[in-house]
Amino acid sequence: MRRYPPIADHGLVGDLQTAALVSSDGTVDWLCAPRFDSPSVFASLLDHDRGGHFTVSAATERPPVQLYLQDTAVLVTRFLAESGVGEVVDFMPVDRPEHAAGRHRLVRILRVTRGRVRFTLRCRPRFDYGRARHRVDLTGDTVRFDAPGAQAVLQAVGTVRWSRDGDDVHSELTLGEGGTAAVVLTVGDADDTPVPPLAYPDVMALFEDTRDFWHAWVRRSRYHGRWQDMVNRAAITLKLLTYAPTGAPVAAPTMGLPEQIGGGRNWDYRYTWVRDGSMSVGALLDLGYVEEAHAFRGWLGDRLRAGRTVSGEPLQIMYRVDGDPELAEEPLDHLEGYRGSAPVYAGNGAAGQLQLDIYGEAVLALSRAVHDTGDAPPYDGWQALSGVLDWLVKAWDRPDEGIWETRGGQKDFTYSRLMCWVAFDRGIRMARDFARPADVQEWTMARDAILRQVMERGWSTRRRSFVQNYEDTTLDASLLLMPSVGFISPKDPRWLSTLAAMERELVSDSLVQRYDPQASPDGLRGSEGTFSLCSFLYVDALARAGQLGPARYGFDKMLTYANHAGLFAEEIGATGEQLGNFPQAFTHLALITAALSLDHEMDALG
Repeated sequence: MRRYPPIADHGLVGDLQTAALVSSDGTVDWLCAPRFDSPSVFASLLDHDRGGHFTVSAATERPPVQLYLQDTAVLVTRFLAESGVGEVVDFMPVDRPEHAAGRHRLVRILRVTRGRVRFTLRCRPRFDYGRARHRVDLTGDTVRFDAPGAQAVLQAVGTVRWSRDGDDVHSELTLGEGGTAAVVLTVGDADDTPVPPLAYPDVMALFEDTRDFWHAWVRRSRYHGRWQDMVNRAAITLKLLTYAPTGAPVAAPTMGLPEQIGGGRNWDYRYTWVRDGSMSVGALLDLGYVEEAHAFRGWLGDRLRAGRTVSGEPLQIMYRVDGDPELAEEPLDHLEGYRGSAPVYAGNGAAGQLQLDIYGEAVLALSRAVHDTGDAPPYDGWQALSGVLDWLVKAWDRPDEGIWETRGGQKDFTYSRLMCWVAFDRGIRMARDFARPADVQEWTMARDAILRQVMERGWSTRRRSFVQNYEDTTLDASLLLMPSVGFISPKDPRWLSTLAAMERELVSDSLVQRYDPQASPDGLRGSEGTFSLCSFLYVDALARAGQLGPARYGFDKMLTYANHAGLFAEEIGATGEQLGNFPQAFTHLALITAALSLDHEMDALG
């Protein structure tokens, strides 16, 4: 087991309520239970010594190989030795995912396809981010780890025999060609109900059911374009990052992974951002995943009707997956952080920020969902939405913290104004298309005032570009969305000039920075890599502008930065390494959007 594998050196498995990262050497070094945002059971990715891990390894002469079974979330880690070839098959069974469960299972099947392979297993849970002590009980083939309010039960199936190692366990076994064994880890809330015993046929039934679930889900996609494998993998990743009981996607399954090694930008992303979730609606609907899009619409509608936020605004930028707005930020000073990148935070203090753009993304998602079905918005939901837009008429023209959650003070961000324009524009369309009661005149006046303001104050005559905020002339890649939301034509001279300015200042060999923090200080120490979301948005903008050569080059180049399993983190560092929380939903939905735009524009050429 390596002390800290590269962030990208992982695959993801999950059951639509939580997820685990498995490194390419067979180590589960991240798993929270029973939900994405629960305290960790394994977190050696953030502290090798204190975090805990579950490793299945084999001594080999060559590096292991890790891959997904095609169109599934079943992960295979293959060990290649002169004496034989062995593999570990990891998955989490998907069982009634819409019903919140207190217990979740991780299945690890060991098998040898050639020769003989000796496996080593070590299970070292560390509950509550490594803060809670546990006791261990070893009875036959079953190990039970108990901590205050949490539990893990480890079952051996086949020839695995456990030995105690303090409060942990380990095992070694050798399998010959065709030999198999399995271990099943059940984690979650403390529960005195016995975990049912499993035989190997039961394990194989779980495997087949899980494989078949994912095959059936992928078949629902209507995408048949040029990048089938990558789009399918991105869609599966978005699905894995969705908490099925509420339909709320998390931004990433991890916390604390740095945007710069040794830096302080180590945030907790295990929550549902209104922005990220809303943008995923369009990508999912374009692929034909109507149920997922409408599940999030229901979650978002509940937030609008509830109106309970820590910020006092109608919506806040992020919530827990169940809609709880409390996300108090707590530094976990006992963890050293990934490769010494401290502090590590649980919770996210940005939840209390004012970010006015979320209203545009929310209304855009709701508008897309109702127009996709042709069903009129339900009356109660419309009342809540129109009430928010009535509030926004008086609230849009305020400084805020902006899309990137900077901590350098509020400003008049152009992107925030742009998305407020979207909120009114889509609200007006819904009111007219579905004959819903609304103060359309007030909304129209606000919409038009925003457009005039952005064109006058968000445009720099000197730079010949739209800029990040009204106070300076910094460029900002969030504005790459201007054409896709209909604010400006993708071939408008102002937009083409903006695109050219971004290429000169923010783009390096297809990789795109969010903004230049030296030009516009964001109140945070350290630096960051290029932002993969923005790189895919840049491809989308180029495609819409008819610049298909650069667009396709940028897209194909970005795909080379995917990891071995087709996954992306948040950022790409200066040496090409993936940085930030992993995998990130925002990046994968932008990949889907870019692929769809490219396909559409290339098909139009005939």
